[in-house]
Order: sequence, then structure tokens, then C-alpha cells
Amino acid sequence: MSKSPAPAAPLKIAFQKLSVPAHGVVVVLAGPDLAFGAAAASWTEPVHAALMRAAAAERFKAKVGASFELLAPALRGVDRLIVVGLGDGKEPTDWVKLGGQIRGALPASAEDVVVLLDAAENAPDADAAADVALGMRLRSYSFDLYKTKKKDDEPAPLGKVTLAVADEAGAKKAWKLKEGLAEGVETARTLVNEPPNILTPTEFAHRAEELEKLGVEVEVLDDKALKKAGFGALLAVGQGSEQESRVVIMRWNGGKKDDQPIAFIGKGVVFDTGGISIKPGAGMEDMKGDMAGAACVVGLMRALASRKARANVICAIGCVENMPDGKSYRPGDILTSLSGQTIEVINTDAEGRLVLADVLWYVQDKYKPKFMVDLATLTGAILVALGVDNAGMFASDDELAENIFKAGKATGETVWRMPLGPEYDKLIDSKFADMKQTGGRHGGSITAAQFLKRHVNGTPWAHLDIAGTGMGSPASDINKSWGSGWGVRLLDRMVRDNYEG
Repeated sequence: MSKSPAPAAPLKIAFQKLSVPAHGVVVVLAGPDLAFGAAAASWTEPVHAALMRAAAAERFKAKVGASFELLAPALRGVDRLIVVGLGDGKEPTDWVKLGGQIRGALPASAEDVVVLLDAAENAPDADAAADVALGMRLRSYSFDLYKTKKKDDEPAPLGKVTLAVADEAGAKKAWKLKEGLAEGVETARTLVNEPPNILTPTEFAHRAEELEKLGVEVEVLDDKALKKAGFGALLAVGQGSEQESRVVIMRWNGGKKDDQPIAFIGKGVVFDTGGISIKPGAGMEDMKGDMAGAACVVGLMRALASRKARANVICAIGCVENMPDGKSYRPGDILTSLSGQTIEVINTDAEGRLVLADVLWYVQDKYKPKFMVDLATLTGAILVALGVDNAGMFASDDELAENIFKAGKATGETVWRMPLGPEYDKLIDSKFADMKQTGGRHGGSITAAQFLKRHVNGTPWAHLDIAGTGMGSPASDINKSWGSGWGVRLLDRMVRDNYEG
């Protein structure tokens, strides 16, 4: 098994008892009228006066995340003082986002940073302090693995931040749980950022196998096993590539022995040329990210296993490469899926639904899960409908849909529910097979979901189309990476709030 290469080292987080540091860079939270917490009460009048002058010059109103800095303040050993606004407390504070904003306010070259998590009002508790740490860690992620040259004047990246908190033991305990979530998001981001000549289906499977060290049971189905089992739709997508296809099943047994598992399935098209229905050349390099759904599923399993989630979880990914070749599948072909249903191929660039169809059927048939959630960068149509701020959610079960929606609101990884129904389903009826692979131009993301619904066999199910959120989404306060790792925090929260014993 190969070992994953690592991008830039993650930001190290430490905690200490609340006290005013006498060295390095100090970050302090401020409410309206520059109201600081008790930890800053010992600052001398000249320091307070200098802060007030600087705030006036910056027109600082202590809005959430707003900041200014004071160089060489009259504090012995302190190089600079950075003030970050906490808002007026009228709205709930998004501590993860605030952590990202604090990280963004720090100088790139800082070596010794202490953040005073103290405030006159609305001071963060231990769990909120861990959320601040999570936001700082996620904002610090960068992928520079393949850069071989560094500018002489380029500063070393920030390596460590210490958070000064009232409840040191509580914050450390809370961070122990959140750190695994950070690692899960970083895992997903790295997988999406990897180039396709490195992250082949086989290599993707190897990366998933690394979860065994956390106690995850991992099974890899190779080409021979997939053919024997009858994965006719998935194998058709990959048959034009020199790279063999893989299906990876990951099992975490953290619940009671007899509890039904919950299941998450990811589309893992490591590169998508469109096949015979080839894509335009412009922007095709982005199709290395067509496996963002599978990346999320692997990252989610890392997060759940790291915190020893009290649930039985199945995570499955279908890994293929869609290439044009003399052996490629064609428009007009009729495939027999694992379910036994036949599929007329209309467009070989609608390949992700074929991959998911077989994996969904396999998971529901073998593991009988309580529900299944799949994630896929499935359609450009969802971008037209929702842009890049929400993932499209399609669901056969209202309770499952509501749980996902609430978790999205809580984490900021939001979803918007889209319709399903017989009027859309009939658009994928075929004259020659049990169904067509696509339903035409109108309602493209909906007919794709209707296609998947025919392969869940009545199991409660939700489909998240993350074409707008999984890769190339706009930078945010907690993400500056092309691969966003979207969905890991959402689904971890959904599991934690609803499905752990």
C-alpha cells in the first residue's frame, strides 16, 4: 500500500490558561466601544489610549471578523496587537467562521501567536473555543505538494497558535473531537486537489485503505470482483481507460452490534473527459475534481472514526476514469446494471449516475442500511439552478431531508431541496431498455436524481448534487483551497445530532 503524500503541515493548535502573554503576536476580541475581556484589564492606560486612537483611525466598529493591528504596542515583549471584532452579540456567533477570520488577520510570518478567547460579553465556552481552533485550522490549509521552488523572501507558514481560554481542560477535550473533523476536511480537500495522473482509481483505493489504522474495516473490489458481481454500469464507464476501476467499502462499527448501519456513497470519477461525448477542451483540467463526492465520503469516515462515533456506518465509493478509446462505451449502448435493470446510454458524459447506480444497489442489497446519502458532482444543471452557495438535495424521505437541511444551516454547508416526481421520472423512460441514462435538457439535475432513485430499491435515500460546492467554489473565511472538502462537516453534524446512540 502506498502512503499518502502530505501537503503543507497543518496548523498546530495549543491551549493555555487565560492570561495576558508577554511576547509575540497577541490577538484580542473586542465588542462594541472596544470592550475587552478581563484578561486585558491589566493593560496600562497608554496601551488603551493607543488602541482607541488606532481604532478611530481605522473606523473600527467591532463588527464580527473586522480587525486592525497595533505594531510594537507598549506591552513588554509583544510585537504586535491584533484586535478582532466580536459583534454586538445580538446574533449567534459562528465561532468556526470567526476562527477563520482571526487566522486571516494574522501576518504570514508570525512565529509566536496567542489568541485571547475572552470578551466583556459573549465569551466563548470550551466547545466554542474548539470551534475557533477548527476555523483557524481549516483557513490555514494549503496544497503546495508539487511546488519545487520557493522565493527567497517567502515567509515560512504559520506553524502554531495558542488559544488562551478560561477552561483549558474543557477546550482541550473539545478540540480532541474537532481535530479529527479538521483532518477529515483536509483529507477531502487533498484528494480533490491531487492531479489525475497521481490519483488513479487504484491510488484512491490505497488512500482509503489508510483508514484501517483508525479501526475502519476496508474492502476493495477490483475489476475481476466487479465483473463477477455484475457491476455492468460502473464498469462500462471505466472500460475506455487503461486504469482499472475500483469500488471501496469502508465500515465503522461504533454502534450496537444489531443496529442498522447508515450509509454514505460517493461518486469517484478521478478524471472525466466525457468519453465519446467528449467535453470542450477549455476548463477540462477541472475534471480532476469530478471525484469530490467520493473525497467527502472518505473524509467523513476519517472524521467519524477519529472521534469514535457511536454509530454503525458504511461508506462506499466507486472510482473510475472516463476516457475515449476504442473500448469506450458509446451513445446507443444498452447496459445491464447490478440491479438487473437495463440502461440505454444517451450521452457518455452522463457517467456519474451509472457509477452511483451500481454502488447504491450494492450497498442497499448487502448491508440493508437505515438510509443512504450519496454525494456527487453530478450535473452542470444544478449550477444553473442554485449557483455555488447551495448543494442541490433530492430526497425520498422527509425526515432524512430535514436532518440534512438542519445540519447544513448549523455548519454553513447549506442545501436546497429540489423536486422529485412521476412527471420527471417518465422523462427517462426508454423505447429500447428499462430506462434512458438522461432525460434531455430540461430539469437535468432532477432527471439525474430520478435515475438514481430507480436504484435504491425503496431504501430511504437522499442525493446531494455538489457540482457547485465541491470544487472551484468561491473562497471563504475558512477555505482558500480549490478543493473545498464540502460535505464533511455537514454530514458529521447530521450523524452526531440524529444517529448516534
